[in-house]
Parts: sequence; C-alpha cells; structure tokens
Amino acid sequence: MYQPQAPRPTPPPTRTTATPQPTPPFDARAARRLRVALGMGCEHVAHDLRASYGLPHVSAELVIAWERGTAAPTTVELAALAGVLWCSTGELIGSPRTLREHRVARGLSPEAVAAAVGLELPAYVRMEEADRWRGGERQSAALAELLQLTLPDYVTLTGRDGRLAELLRGAVTTRWQAYARPLAKLVGLDRRLVEDVLRAMHADYQGRMVATLDLGAGTAATASGDAGRDFLDRIVPTFWTTVEEHAH
Repeated sequence: MYQPQAPRPTPPPTRTTATPQPTPPFDARAARRLRVALGMGCEHVAHDLRASYGLPHVSAELVIAWERGTAAPTTVELAALAGVLWCSTGELIGSPRTLREHRVARGLSPEAVAAAVGLELPAYVRMEEADRWRGGERQSAALAELLQLTLPDYVTLTGRDGRLAELLRGAVTTRWQAYARPLAKLVGLDRRLVEDVLRAMHADYQGRMVATLDLGAGTAATASGDAGRDFLDRIVPTFWTTVEEHAH
C-alpha cells in the first residue's frame, strides 16, 4: 500500500519575468507510467505536491489533466512532480524544442548554464527569452556538451531551421546540385554526405510526384499537389533521417 512520502526539499525558485514562460513539453504517458509503478494514485501525487512542495493549488483533478494531456505542468510543477515520482525532470519531458526546454530537461538552472559556457547571466537569459543561441564557437561547444545537444538540436537552437527548410525545398524541386555547398556550410556536414542525401531526397520527391501521374486526369493534379505538400511539410525531419541513414 502506498505510504505518503517524507517531505523533500522544495526545488529552488525559478526566475520569473513579466512575460509568462511557456510550459516545457510534457510526457504525459511517462508521468502516468511512473506513478503507477510506484503504486500511487493521482490523489497521492497531489497530496505530496501540496504537502512537500508548497503547491496548494494542485488537486487530483489537475494531476489527471496532466496525464490526459489536457493540461501541462509549469516548470516549478514539473520539478516538484519529478521529486514526487522519484525520477529526473528529463524523464517527464518530451522532445525539447527550445533552449529553455533543453536546460529544464537536464535539470539545470540558468545560472549553471551561464557559468558553464562562460556567459554573464543576463546575456544568457536574453538568449533564452529570445529562443536564439548566439554564443561563440567555444561557448557553443560547451553548451552542446552540457545540454547533450544533437546536431539537429543545435541547428534549431541557432535559428537555422527556416533557412534549412528553404534550401531543402529548392533542392528537391529543382536541381539539387546547386544547393549542396550552402547546405553543407549551414549545417556543418561533409559536402559529399550532403550531396548523397540531396540526391536521395530529390529522387524520392520527384518519384512521388511522377507516381501520381498514373492516376486519372481528374484526380492526378490534386493527388500530386497533396503528395508534394506532405513531403515539403516534413522536409527538415526527413533531411535529418536521411543524413543518419547515409552516415552509417
């Protein structure tokens, strides 16, 4: 039978600003799985969050909403929930998307990240609030190691996803050869690898478009347009998947 947990230290307060901070991406399924594994009910989780972490507003209904995905915990609530469920914050976070989310996923404070990468705290906080990393080469290397960033993560955090998508769309819809060099420079990959990836993506895209021409004249244009839009909408994740395939 579940026994209420002894009080644990309240997580350190997070920095607040006039602008409400977005909630971290929450993995509702992981939260429920961890709770069930501990033999806890939603009311037990809510009780511990109120009694041990000073969150009087948390009810069993709110915990249920978190697990159903109809609500998401704030950063403070997430850190407290991790304490109640005896797990790391990262285990309750989905795929991080922003600089702040990557930091929260590693359970780090802004002060810790700023010190580790050699930035003044206000400068780092401005980058986090703008959701754009602008550190130098050494600082970027330190950040990537500290937050365990993948190359796709780093490209996203430096605000290059939009340009990447633009170049990739041009490569698959026209002559891919003209885009190999700028793409290799943008993402920091070997040009020969990028050429192999673009060649494969161009063939895939063009093959999808040609395949729709086998349909009747009345539906070919619509099907072709749908196939093309679907591919172009997913072009950045498709690029990284194809890179991984060709890198091995």
